[in-house]
Amino acid sequence: MGALFEELDWRPTRMGELSLRRRRDPLSGTQVYEIKLDDDFLMSSLWTEGEVELARLGLAAAPGAELDVVVGGLGLGYTAEAALDDDRVRSLTVVEALAEVIEWHENGLVPNGDRLVSDPRCALVEGDFFAMAGSPSGLDSQGEGRRFHAVLVDIDHSPRHLLNSDHASFYQPDNLRRLADQLHPGGVFALWSNAAPDTDFRAVLGEVFPQVKVHVVEFPNPVQGGTAANTVYVANTTPAPTR
Repeated sequence: MGALFEELDWRPTRMGELSLRRRRDPLSGTQVYEIKLDDDFLMSSLWTEGEVELARLGLAAAPGAELDVVVGGLGLGYTAEAALDDDRVRSLTVVEALAEVIEWHENGLVPNGDRLVSDPRCALVEGDFFAMAGSPSGLDSQGEGRRFHAVLVDIDHSPRHLLNSDHASFYQPDNLRRLADQLHPGGVFALWSNAAPDTDFRAVLGEVFPQVKVHVVEFPNPVQGGTAANTVYVANTTPAPTR
């Protein structure tokens, strides 16, 4: 059944002390993977419904039969894996700020690592998503400035609860417009949040994107019982004119 608790990796990083842990859940007996940054839990394999729905809802709103997609934030890989489950995805670029997290996937330390590394459509790229999104070359890791059909982001806990205060400007109209400029007509920006729907942030999105939908994703709470919820914001750029 595996050990009750294992620390699979621990690293000092520029963002803080990063650790990957695996433990056996006392209720289900399943293996649970957790990522911590200092004392902050970034992700747990007990809670993946929101990450999966980020990909499902975002790509459901994306136009076209062949999609080029960016995922901001790798984590345990659940959003990226769900994106690859969509047969329309022809390329997936996953931007992750911490090289150590990419190494966990490349070395098979996390459950989805082999799937992401072996899929030829998927590229794991070390980089600061927020800096790339606001740069002249944009999110294209090759520096060619190409556009994408969908950008799916799961990095901060919410637009207000940030991992780093430097991220705050991304959630303002100017930087969201820079991101929108990197999308094809009708393209999608989708954002995961651990908080309830934020009407102020919804209004900010509405300044930039002509279509905005807010989805509440409910799922069973495996720790406290009852129901937990995440929020997924899905915003589309102006679609191409019909002929």
